[in-house]
Amino acid sequence: MNENNAPRTRDRQTSWKRMNFKKKACPFESGVLKIDYKDPRTLQKFVSENGKILPCRISMVSARKQRALALAIKRARYLALLPYVAE
Repeated sequence: MNENNAPRTRDRQTSWKRMNFKKKACPFESGVLKIDYKDPRTLQKFVSENGKILPCRISMVSARKQRALALAIKRARYLALLPYVAE
């Protein structure tokens, strides 16, 4: 077998497990930021340039807070506080 198709060795797999990744904390858990549909400046941080809601793996928001954040963004869009799409 050549190098590209060689199966991964056990040593390589365990080296990935040994690496300690520090999980980033949810920005809403610390209490500094609050999810509020009337605060478009805070909500804008969690919306991409195209106007899409960022996924929780990128924004580092917990799943429960991500659902509340998506609802707040949708309410702010409905009230025209946030744009639906980029200009």
